[in-house]
Amino acid sequence: MEKVTAIIPAGNEAHQIADAVRSVLWADEVFVVVDAASNDHTYEAAKAIADPKVRVTVHEFNYPAAQKNWAIPQASHPWVFLLDADERPEPELVSSIRKLLEEGPKADVYWIWRSNAYFGRVMRFGGLSNDKVARLFRRDCRYEDVKVHEEIALSGLALGAIKQGRLLHDTIRDWPHYLAKNELYSRWGAEQLFKDGKRAGLCSILLRPLHRFLKQYLFRLGFLDGVPGAIVAVTSAYCVFLKYSMLWTMSKGWPAREEQYVNRLMRRESMKK
Repeated sequence: MEKVTAIIPAGNEAHQIADAVRSVLWADEVFVVVDAASNDHTYEAAKAIADPKVRVTVHEFNYPAAQKNWAIPQASHPWVFLLDADERPEPELVSSIRKLLEEGPKADVYWIWRSNAYFGRVMRFGGLSNDKVARLFRRDCRYEDVKVHEEIALSGLALGAIKQGRLLHDTIRDWPHYLAKNELYSRWGAEQLFKDGKRAGLCSILLRPLHRFLKQYLFRLGFLDGVPGAIVAVTSAYCVFLKYSMLWTMSKGWPAREEQYVNRLMRRESMKK
């Protein structure tokens, strides 16, 4: 049977890191990488779990892909299962992974389907029910070096999918956390677009958010998820508006203290994906 290390990047997750670690104690090793800026005793909460397979370390956080790419080579085993602190694998998913490792994986990377919960409701529409992430992979794989919405670099790799079982993703802790997360991810998205040579004008700032809302709420039937579906569609559109507004200001050389602004956001809420 192939052995696997479960990696959990975490920052300011003291309230749920213990549950996250316990959800992957079926793995041969659990490696928790705590953001050095975390200030809520996440490290101590993870260390308090009395299991010899659990390893906890602290590492400076820059952005999610960089943190994950630092952690992956530290794994002791040839396979990696990556879990965010706000995710839990269903028992059926655990069984599927263990069976795959027992039989001998044929692919290098495996897609896993994810269920996203907002405000206590698992979303069935708006495109969120078809969410899949590459979370089981060989240790020599790496994430694309982008600041937001990072995914495993798949070029040249054999791909597979685990069809039985899902990751449960509880997206929102509270409103301050949710808003700070959206703000930070919008900033990272704008920085990535700016780095790639993209620019924004009035049409992008006005029409892209509208397109996002219509696609998510109407065309992908987000309205069938009730009030949570409406909230998610509106906040998603707002994030698009914020991202392209920030991109426009970057092209104008504003704000002059841009790096200080980013650092202040990161201190306020150290984010993982």
